[in-house]
Amino acid sequence: MSDIATPRRKSLLEHFSTIKDDRQPCKVMYPLEEVLLLVVCGTMAACDDYDDIVLWGKQHLDFLRRLQPYHFGIPCADWLRVVMNRIGPDLFSSCFLGFVAERLPEAVGQIAIDGKTSRRSHDRGRGKAALHLVSAYATTHNLVLGQRAVADKSNEINAIPLLLEELAASGALAGSLVSIDAMGCQSDIAEKIVDLGGDYLLATKDNQKTAHAEIQLYFDTAPADEIDALILHDKGHGRIETRRHLVSQRVDWMSGSRRYPDEPRFKGLKTIAMIETRIETADEIKVERRCYISSRILSAEAFAHAARAHWAIENGLHWVLDVQFKEDQSRLRRGHGATNMAMVRHLALNLIRAIPGKLSIKARRKLATWDTQYLMAALQAR
Repeated sequence: MSDIATPRRKSLLEHFSTIKDDRQPCKVMYPLEEVLLLVVCGTMAACDDYDDIVLWGKQHLDFLRRLQPYHFGIPCADWLRVVMNRIGPDLFSSCFLGFVAERLPEAVGQIAIDGKTSRRSHDRGRGKAALHLVSAYATTHNLVLGQRAVADKSNEINAIPLLLEELAASGALAGSLVSIDAMGCQSDIAEKIVDLGGDYLLATKDNQKTAHAEIQLYFDTAPADEIDALILHDKGHGRIETRRHLVSQRVDWMSGSRRYPDEPRFKGLKTIAMIETRIETADEIKVERRCYISSRILSAEAFAHAARAHWAIENGLHWVLDVQFKEDQSRLRRGHGATNMAMVRHLALNLIRAIPGKLSIKARRKLATWDTQYLMAALQAR
């Protein structure tokens, strides 16, 4: 038997206790730990706004008191709204990251980074734009690893390096393949990923027009012995889709000295790749090309898997938040409420998914509403 003890994982409530409560203790009826436990449990249990959460809490007060005192019962919805608006999102985010870091798999695999806008969180009267959140998602394990709020989509470039640093600090980045769409195809971001111990897979498009065009030209003229190819076919819904995945490790022409002023160079570049998609319907034929660069040596098969896996963040996270958690319907606008509740949804999604079984997210949330033992299992999931 090994003499090395497995480090004890802190409970969710222990992580919540690190969030500083700046209210006067003598005036506090509802400690932050009670508020956050109520909000997280209610969100897991199919509640999509504060009114639903309060109603659920009143019906399950005995269950909640197994975990926290709740001497004064359940606060009203307005009071919950005020407290969630005041909690600093940076401190809340560090609490979230600490909880996730202790539960990381040994090998995270691929991390997809992408942004999402909560469309109804804008406040035109106050000149406040809708919340835009950049999230990191472990595609293999369906696990939200972190998030950063930005003013709008154009500011993703500034948020991604900060998010990468948080991922590195948590241990998620080392050895992982980080996939980002064309917005993140920047030499500084590529260098950051490599310096922090990861590899990148970046899509090129309008922001790297020259590189995008030259990669296409290369694959049009390259000798067959420099290219690895994989062709996949899909048929259904009245169309035939053919995807050609082409990769090459002939990158010296891109990674050498700059051929023109300000040409970007990508640190550790090892693979260039392209997906050519041909869609045939009864009316027309469409051809689309998407190009990529990577610091990892990828076969055509490995590239095809990674490129497809990147879209798990759309299907496994963004779609679930919109359809199952009604995130796009949320009208939270004041203070930090929208940002904090977005993190609560991420945390609730991680917890509810950690329970073994094949139930859908919708079914799991419904079951958490009806069965407190099931909800407790989600809170205590390892």
